Amino acid sequence: MIWQQLLNGLTLGSTYALIALGYTMVYGIIQLINFAHGEIYMVGAFVGLFLVVNTGLNIGVALLGAMAFCMVLGMLVEIVAYRPLRGKSSRLSALISAIGVSIFLSTLMVLIAQTNTRRYPEIINIETFQLGSLQVSSLQIIILAVAALLMVGLQVMVQKTRIGKAMRACSQDLDASYLMGINVNRIISFTFAVGSALAAAGGVMVGIYYNAVWPYMGTMAGLKAFAAAVLGGIGSIPGAMIGGLTLGVLEIMGVAYLSSSYKDAIAFGILILVLIIRPQGIMGQKISKKV
Repeated sequence: MIWQQLLNGLTLGSTYALIALGYTMVYGIIQLINFAHGEIYMVGAFVGLFLVVNTGLNIGVALLGAMAFCMVLGMLVEIVAYRPLRGKSSRLSALISAIGVSIFLSTLMVLIAQTNTRRYPEIINIETFQLGSLQVSSLQIIILAVAALLMVGLQVMVQKTRIGKAMRACSQDLDASYLMGINVNRIISFTFAVGSALAAAGGVMVGIYYNAVWPYMGTMAGLKAFAAAVLGGIGSIPGAMIGGLTLGVLEIMGVAYLSSSYKDAIAFGILILVLIIRPQGIMGQKISKKV
């Protein structure tokens, strides 16, 4: 029983990790919590659904299409809502702008798709494999494999490529990066694009896994992913992965052994405990205050 819940938790947690990566990358470079990120996840789920239902594309192509669409959307949000406010004396302006974009995207989707829950058609022939007392579905294998591929690919890109090196430089010091000839605006837009693509992938996979897509699905998922990013150490890419997986497992375990009523409370209870006991998170670094 516990192994079954662990598998279910890892499946859910892998999607939290994909969303949390967007939070942590943006914060790592410009110290902004992009509260519109959950709504980009929601838009990705709807775009994937639209491509499958209305164009007849297979789910793999629809997933890539949703990721591409949300990459453009993420860059547009950064250029319109955040870039004009960057460098202002108060960061509250950018925070309020992020909340405004979040409300705008969810309201726009309500106008387009109404508030009804939409469902994916039967696009994947789901098989179940019995491994002792453990039941593993082919859909769980696909979700875990795709999430792992995306997370490993991100880590390789950040650590091994030229643009990844530029991202790490910007996270260290934006002003110095600018003086060294790095196009800071381009790097920030690219970071938003990558984070949005990962969120879209998570949205499509959650939509298929739970067979439900609705305009407000990004609100709670985004908040939980933010909690996962804080748990892992916001600003740390490996931390976001660990935080997402950990949160997914704890949430499923809580539902299985306590009550489904505690499902949402678990994430935020963990967030409060982490902020009290270890504010920098599992993988975050403690920052000394300058005197």
